[in-house]
Amino acid sequence: MPSWKELKRFCERDGWELYKNTDHYFFRKVMPDGAVKRTKVSMGTGEIKPSLWREILKKQLLVSQEYFNKHC
Repeated sequence: MPSWKELKRFCERDGWELYKNTDHYFFRKVMPDGAVKRTKVSMGTGEIKPSLWREILKKQLLVSQEYFNKHC
């Protein structure tokens, strides 16, 4: 499973905008069709739990594990 640090790096490399930095990093990405994807990244350094990671990929990032790995 990826770490929170790897998720943050993915967002930065994949063109996501950091729009809020409080107790978490908040990223968003506007898609060509106008849809907005959002995700929240912990400032922690540990690994993301498997069940949470599946939800982040499926409902927030909307990318495959392969795409994530290539852009991380």
